[in-house]
Amino acid sequence: MLSFILRRVLIAIPTILLISVFVFSLQKLLPGDPILAMAGEERDPEVIEFLREKYRLNDPVPVQYLNWVGNALQGDLGISLRTNQPVLELIGEKLPVTIQLAAMAMIFAMGIGIPAGILSAVRKGTMTDYIANIVALSGLSIPNFWLGIMLILLVSVKWQLLPASGYVPFAEDPWRSIQVMLMPAFVLGTALAATLMRHTRSAMLTVLTSDYVRTARAKGLSERKVILKHAFRNALTPIVTLSALLFGELIAGAVLTEQIFTIPGFGKMVVDAVFNRDYAVVQGIVLVTAVGFIVMNLLADVAYVLLNPRLRNEA
Repeated sequence: MLSFILRRVLIAIPTILLISVFVFSLQKLLPGDPILAMAGEERDPEVIEFLREKYRLNDPVPVQYLNWVGNALQGDLGISLRTNQPVLELIGEKLPVTIQLAAMAMIFAMGIGIPAGILSAVRKGTMTDYIANIVALSGLSIPNFWLGIMLILLVSVKWQLLPASGYVPFAEDPWRSIQVMLMPAFVLGTALAATLMRHTRSAMLTVLTSDYVRTARAKGLSERKVILKHAFRNALTPIVTLSALLFGELIAGAVLTEQIFTIPGFGKMVVDAVFNRDYAVVQGIVLVTAVGFIVMNLLADVAYVLLNPRLRNEA
């Protein structure tokens, strides 16, 4: 197992380096100059030159990249050009908010999508299967921003059941924090539930026709035990992969939902940094997100080995 994890880590290192090159290079292609924005309306040449020297923007691009990577390896992602705060500190403030949102969205997605996928596969061709597929297609088709606005109008404005927007730290008031996050988590979770449902159904249909499932039924095991212990366990591999990727996608892609519900998370910080041309923050966010995706893939690979005895022997 340890050698398997080490091999995956060795593969991940050049991937992260390649991503860092793309992140830094593409950032340089963005229009606009953040130093001119920082210098104010007068744009004193001495101030501009001082700022360029301070942030080492007069160095050649390869030197800037090596400095950035070297500092990043030491945990220094630079200083925000707008707030003058360390980028790592800003990420540390905003990332837990988005992780809480993503975790709650995954609970909704897995709680709805996986049981619906199992039920749809077991009752293939019945009305239950058709209804599950229609609901899944609807979940994929309805835009998150529209669903979020409708929920605010109905649940918050008309029925006054949940707060319409804002954020309360979980450590400060757990129940209030969950209430505030319920609607945005549901909005994000519905689309993911539809995706999980389709993949779970497909994986279950494949294993339900396998020999070991027929053997289990021939032994007289209950249908519930056959489905949950034999079929579902062997169908978990693609579901684990998808869940890991979807969780990483949630952390990086909850921009619209966070904007609609005024959640001060990772996505909102990305939008603000791009509009303010805060290059250091954008670079740090993209790099952390990419590393997060790689870590989630690594955890998915480890889960494969734990779930599949054959892979465990090979590892």
